[in-house]
Amino acid sequence: MIKNFIQPTTLVELLRLRAQNQPNKVAYTFLKDGETEEASLTYAQLEQRARMIAAKIQNLCATGERALLLYPPGLDYIAAFFGCLYAGIVAVPTYPPLRNRHDPRIQAIAADAQARVVLSTTEIFSDMAKRLTQAPELENLRWLTTDNLDEELAEGWQAPEIHSYTLAFLQYTSGSTGTPKGVMVSHGNVLHNSEDIKLRAELTPDSVSVTWLPSFHDMGLIDGIIQPLYTGFMAILMPPISFLQKPIRWLQAISRYKGTHSGGPNFAYELCVNKTNPEQRENLDLSRWYSAYNGSEPIRRETLERFVQAFKHCGFRASFLHPCYGLAENTVGVSGGGVKDEPVYYAVDAKALEQNQIVAASLAVQVKQLVGCGQAGLGTKMFTVDPESLMLCQPDQVG
Repeated sequence: MIKNFIQPTTLVELLRLRAQNQPNKVAYTFLKDGETEEASLTYAQLEQRARMIAAKIQNLCATGERALLLYPPGLDYIAAFFGCLYAGIVAVPTYPPLRNRHDPRIQAIAADAQARVVLSTTEIFSDMAKRLTQAPELENLRWLTTDNLDEELAEGWQAPEIHSYTLAFLQYTSGSTGTPKGVMVSHGNVLHNSEDIKLRAELTPDSVSVTWLPSFHDMGLIDGIIQPLYTGFMAILMPPISFLQKPIRWLQAISRYKGTHSGGPNFAYELCVNKTNPEQRENLDLSRWYSAYNGSEPIRRETLERFVQAFKHCGFRASFLHPCYGLAENTVGVSGGGVKDEPVYYAVDAKALEQNQIVAASLAVQVKQLVGCGQAGLGTKMFTVDPESLMLCQPDQVG
């Protein structure tokens, strides 16, 4: 039981309260290859590292300036993210650059965000230093490596003047179809969305999160890193590549750590069915995984049903599946169903759907199966709007 836990108004207040009330509780454990524990951080250790990094940043930047985060998956990224917040600096998460390769997307983000400093590791900086002349947007920035700082720096930290409406970070789109676009996310936005997820997924301090999702992606950052801190439960993290190379690792981690809250895009569930065999599934225990969220891309009924069929003998049930919808412009989550509800499916006329109309498929030759993504929660309002006229759509009209 946590005594005197005041509802925080910023992410800095949140971490400070956790460190004060539960200093020795493990917040994050990182599996370096998806299997082997590399390191863990308690709330007190994370807060100490955040102060240390923040004190160094405060000597380099003014409050409100932007810091680009270039980190591999792991605990260094988490410490740097909170270090930015503790310094009153706007974090700009992005993925780590590929070795010896020019990456125009990172340069585009640095320019658009008007970043003043880059936070990274000594290894990444050593690799990037060789080719910074090819990236003027990065070459002219101050670089700070955070994996080699003196712990005594933490004593020089000064608490920033921030509020719920203060900008916390910029969440950039993938840029796969154009120039990356940034979404401004405040401390209040994150805390509100975290409360929504907590209520919708019925999360408690006894929950256990397991995630392989990229930490620079909104789902990976908010649900995989911030949500465990918000509700006060342990998070198990692994590199995305560990899951992609061997999907069984994700399920083994859920089984091993008795994970209750974990998920990803639809393709992740598809991979688990296609890239695992009965022998690998034999000793899995997925009976506690009651919040298996699925979002970030179109959700397929066939995938959900195949996943349930493949893993039902491991204790997994259809009611554990949690189709949802989100986007960075709403911090992350927009809608979702209850954790005790089975997925809702609706068969529609495929031809009518091509004409932006929803018609039940009772007599249709071609049928399209739609998956329900639940309802909006905690004050969120949703409208279906015609993209051309920007007017509200009629019932059964696609917008």
